[in-house]
Amino acid sequence: MHTDATASEPRRGPADGLVDGTRAARHHGDGNHVGAARPAGPAALRARGLRATATRLAVLEALGEEAHATTDTVTRAVTARLGSVSVQAVYDVLRVLTENGLVHRIEPAGHPARYELRVGDNHHHLVCRTCGSIEDVDCAVGAAPCLTPSLATGPTAGLAAGLTGFRVDEAEVIYWGTCGACSAASGPAQVEPANRSERSVRSAN
Repeated sequence: MHTDATASEPRRGPADGLVDGTRAARHHGDGNHVGAARPAGPAALRARGLRATATRLAVLEALGEEAHATTDTVTRAVTARLGSVSVQAVYDVLRVLTENGLVHRIEPAGHPARYELRVGDNHHHLVCRTCGSIEDVDCAVGAAPCLTPSLATGPTAGLAAGLTGFRVDEAEVIYWGTCGACSAASGPAQVEPANRSERSVRSAN
């Protein structure tokens, strides 16, 4: 059984940019993915004051093979590599890697938490309501925080920007809709009649 001690290690700030300069592109379902980022190696862990344990390296390798992986998916991949690992150990490793900027965690509403190696660029996500696929999309503006609260502009700007002193440094944006594959499978969208009389005429015909 592999364990992962973390109590004596300090928390470090988030990493800048992508891991090894490579981005994770998209994830479909629970196994198919395109363009997962290359995982950080032992040097990246040590640079953040973390020991390069077998469990941590296996978790990073698992995330390098599948973008937007759940904890269960990572646990299965790590078990296949190491032979035995507890779910709690994987949770602990994911938490430490997230806190130290090597892994990014997202949790779309109604979905389990997902983890990815693309970090530090304030990118956003597309989530398909039908199949649950998740895709990365670049920051809408190009730099963090990308978006600002509506209270930060207009007549109430002082309330958000001046009186409270709140500084926005990141925007976590999730776009919901239907992916191309699900759209194609369902056929052309049906347009709902605008009013009751139109619906009545259509039903009569």
